[in-house]
Amino acid sequence: ILKRGYMKALFLALFGFTIATRWLLYTSVAPDAWKYYLACGIIGMIAGYAMILITQYYTDYIYRPVRSIAKASTSGHATNVIAGLAVGLESTMLPTITISVSLLSAYWLGNSSGLRDSNGDSNGGLFGTAVATMGMLSTAAYVLAMDVFGPIADNAGGIVEMSGQPESVRDITDRLDAVGNTTKAATKGYAIGSAALACFLLFSAFMDEISIMTNQKFEVVDIAIPEVF
Repeated sequence: ILKRGYMKALFLALFGFTIATRWLLYTSVAPDAWKYYLACGIIGMIAGYAMILITQYYTDYIYRPVRSIAKASTSGHATNVIAGLAVGLESTMLPTITISVSLLSAYWLGNSSGLRDSNGDSNGGLFGTAVATMGMLSTAAYVLAMDVFGPIADNAGGIVEMSGQPESVRDITDRLDAVGNTTKAATKGYAIGSAALACFLLFSAFMDEISIMTNQKFEVVDIAIPEVF
């Protein structure tokens, strides 16, 4: 039900994004630029949905990762820790790929929009990543609602246990507890993904501010310098 609601929120966000980009980003200098930035927003929306699906896969009890940890737990504490650490390390791969592809795609679309500076160079790439970030954040209100659902659902198990209810009731609330934990994890994955996109923009803004303050170009960060590293 929550995922169906999220799909509806995505549809409404897409509708609003289409109107906003056509209204605010249309220019006679590059009449098709708004279409490219609309595509950047769609990339952000897809990235947000992908982050939720990936997080759900690694935290929901019906999928392989959680089941493998549960199976490892039956043979002792050590195998439980090893399996959990292995799944945790594995779970970082897909989000990293998702964010990387989103950033590169949005930057490329922004550069291809046709907007150019006074020297004739393409300068819309960074703004494309900004639009992608806004696309990802366009469903933030619904994701916050999902996050509120999590604690409500998983607290049911604790209430039933403290009130001394029979085991049959606890069996029902255990599933609610699992759903609540998965929902909270999904919203945290979404938050981390949107923060990763925003960090790229903040870092670029920091470099621009340094350039303005020092009157020198600051375009490269060399991590081979010990102080920087």
